[in-house]
Amino acid sequence: MKKEKWYTLPTQKIVETIGTHLNNGLSSEEAQERLKKYGLNELKGKEPPTIWQLLMEQFKDFLVLILIAAALISGLLGEWVDTGAIILIVIINAILGVSQEIKANKALEALQKMAAPTAKVIRDGQHIEIPGRELVPGDIVLLEAGDYVPADIRLTESVNLKIDEAALTGESVPAEKNAEIIFDREIPLGDRENTAYMGTVITYGRGQGIVVATGMNTEIGLIAEMLESYEEGDTPLQQKLSALGKTLGIAVLVICAIVFVTGLLRGEKPLNMFLTAVSLAVAAIPEGLPAIVTIVLALGMQRMVAVNAIVKKLHAVETLGSTTVICSDKTGTLTQNKMMVVRLYTDNKIIDVDGKGYNPQGNFTINGGKIDPNSDPNLSLLLKAGVLCNDSRMEKSGESIDGKEQWRIIGDPTEGALIVAGAKAGLFREELNQKNPRKQEIPFDSDRKMMTTFNDKGSGKGYYAFTKGAPDIMLALSTKILDHGRVRELTSEDREAIMKVNSDMSNQALRVLAFAYKEYEEIPADLSPENVEKDLIFIGLMGMIDPARPEAKEAIEICKRAGIRPIMITGDYKNTAVAIAKELGLTQGENKVMEGAQLDKISDDELINKVEDIDVYARVSPIHKMKIIEALKAKNHIVAMTGDGVNDAPALKRADIGVAMGITGTDVAKETAEMILTDDNFASIVSAVKEGRIIYSNIRKFVFFLLSCNIGEVLIIFVSILLNLPIPLVPIQLLWINLLTDAFPALALGMEKAEPDIMNVPPRDPSAPILSRKMSIGIVIQSIVLTIATLGAYLYGLNTYGFTGEGLKEARTIAFLTLTIGELLRAFSNRSERFSVFKIGFFSNKFMNLGTGLSFILIIITVLIPPLRTIFETVPLNLEEIEIIIGFALLPFIVTEVSKIFLKND
Repeated sequence: MKKEKWYTLPTQKIVETIGTHLNNGLSSEEAQERLKKYGLNELKGKEPPTIWQLLMEQFKDFLVLILIAAALISGLLGEWVDTGAIILIVIINAILGVSQEIKANKALEALQKMAAPTAKVIRDGQHIEIPGRELVPGDIVLLEAGDYVPADIRLTESVNLKIDEAALTGESVPAEKNAEIIFDREIPLGDRENTAYMGTVITYGRGQGIVVATGMNTEIGLIAEMLESYEEGDTPLQQKLSALGKTLGIAVLVICAIVFVTGLLRGEKPLNMFLTAVSLAVAAIPEGLPAIVTIVLALGMQRMVAVNAIVKKLHAVETLGSTTVICSDKTGTLTQNKMMVVRLYTDNKIIDVDGKGYNPQGNFTINGGKIDPNSDPNLSLLLKAGVLCNDSRMEKSGESIDGKEQWRIIGDPTEGALIVAGAKAGLFREELNQKNPRKQEIPFDSDRKMMTTFNDKGSGKGYYAFTKGAPDIMLALSTKILDHGRVRELTSEDREAIMKVNSDMSNQALRVLAFAYKEYEEIPADLSPENVEKDLIFIGLMGMIDPARPEAKEAIEICKRAGIRPIMITGDYKNTAVAIAKELGLTQGENKVMEGAQLDKISDDELINKVEDIDVYARVSPIHKMKIIEALKAKNHIVAMTGDGVNDAPALKRADIGVAMGITGTDVAKETAEMILTDDNFASIVSAVKEGRIIYSNIRKFVFFLLSCNIGEVLIIFVSILLNLPIPLVPIQLLWINLLTDAFPALALGMEKAEPDIMNVPPRDPSAPILSRKMSIGIVIQSIVLTIATLGAYLYGLNTYGFTGEGLKEARTIAFLTLTIGELLRAFSNRSERFSVFKIGFFSNKFMNLGTGLSFILIIITVLIPPLRTIFETVPLNLEEIEIIIGFALLPFIVTEVSKIFLKND
């Protein structure tokens, strides 16, 4: 069906266009024909890849290909244990990758669950209930409180109809609907009062409408389509490791070729030179790198659980640490997702109300001084009116946080805020309703924008008629005012003062309700609004808002210190968004705000030019969120997107890392996101960012360590060939160093604690390689020093014991131990890029102590145990040789510590 702007068309035009009947609905035959034409009312997705396809994808990574090549080389050398170990690493990586892919494909399944299981429709002139999946365009649907909206519906009737659209638009307050309104222009989804959308919930009233879109043609279907159409890109770490792997692979091939050709030109036997070149390749390839990366990320995931963050994908751990921008939804993320009364006005006094959440504790203050609300007759009656003229209730949730019992609101959030305000003054709904039971009422409707209840005063004293509604309307219907507990005439000065306070509250993004009352000896026979809601006695105003999370302000400050830019993206109104943003310190002025309507009018290129200057986006749709993220990514930002609603799902998937709320988040958001905050606390993101930075920093450290070790080993062999020396290390020794002495210290580096200033430095340039220029210089320096130290010790052995036979074996043992001990000492120095190991504590990393200790033992036994001496071609050493080894092995450590003074890593 053609995508029409149904909210701009009158009912009769829609009936004619779609072909239906308001009273009789579709016939069964016509419904079946349309079902064949339009298909089932459900969300569809492309066929998920098979396990075999997912498995094959895992072997396309260049580092994995290098590992497979290393396994083949080890097999050619007859090292079957090494071959088996490398293949096992490849298989483990593949299994982890496949399992993560399968979890990621669950997002659409969760979205499909939101389709209504049943729908009440008119067909053949009869009211019947059918499966929601059988709805077709043209069906007449009946809507009641508690129903899920089963399709996109253009309303034809609405009676006090309110719909919770938070999951789709992000608004915390249910949207009021009015079927009579017809719009003459294109307007944002959240402002379409005459339309109901699939997956939203009826919270109040009733309605009827025509189905105008089903399945993938609905607004929620558009979100599903965006989820399916987007292909996830590689994370920054994946991109950098891939680039590093390719560079390393090419370098290995070039060096091996040079060595092979050089040897042939020197007259060496081709087979010997081939084995030497292969040994060199084994030395150059950091076999343990992918495995160590995987292990470190997995351990990081476990640590993040302790800070209320569940990471679903390994590489997302690193991505969060590299984040430069956090795009956060407002409702439930930066705010509490709980409407709260924060300001009252009565008796010409402004009264502030504090207290967190739906708990009956809080203070009432005037200019900072506490007051007793029950000692003030005006304030007491205002709060009582809010509680009694109300259909919501507050009840215990059965949960406890920090030993405090938690409460929840059943009913409309706005009315719930009034109930909570009364409870903070000790005015509980159940007790008041027993003391002042409701006897009659005039329900709220969207035309009057008012509600009135008649409550018994008790003891036969008559009745209160409490009325609440929009301030301007209430004031127009009031002729008197309550002043210090006494009734007097309402003057023009009073009206001006009240409207000024109302304006001030509205400008602070507060939702304002006015309260008035009348007294009756008997309930009037004529309960029409025209008869009752006039000549009212004005009591006061209540201003409410979904307040900011107190901890979010501190979290935003920390983010800014860490060079991370927080941005608010919300479906709520501009003034509400700006008020919360200013309170949190997220923005300084309204010139840094953009609305959805403005986003529609500018091109992608224009947005890219402006995106660095905008802090708040209001009244946005899911497509707008995608557009914003694309613009930020075009500026080379690493973008994290937080959210909880269905409307957030496409942006969560398109962002570099999606962060969903665990408590209020929809299943769709949780399944789409890479990370879930179990406490819905924006502040937890700060802890997760810190963990991510630690992990990324540690990955750099062990990559730096492994490459400097491996390049040093390559140089040792390469230089010895150029100097026409016997090769100082045999293949089995190289494998032993790579698979054992490198692996344990590298893993220990991955467990290093945070550096002192890790949250006071800006994020790394997203486009920078994993190894910066200065780190590359450091690798060159350390590799050269390691080569000098090892060859120095080796030349000492050759000159002392000879170039052949047992003398050569003695020299090789010295070189073997010098290299391994030198690398183990360097591992301690590599624990920090900027600080001396003596400043952070030489033995403060227990994993490093255990790792280097184990590696040292594994090296020493190759010299001490006779059978192993035969396998590794080593000999026992005397005290003088051990002193020489220690002296040369200390040289790389000393140079590394000194170089930190001159090479401060960026």
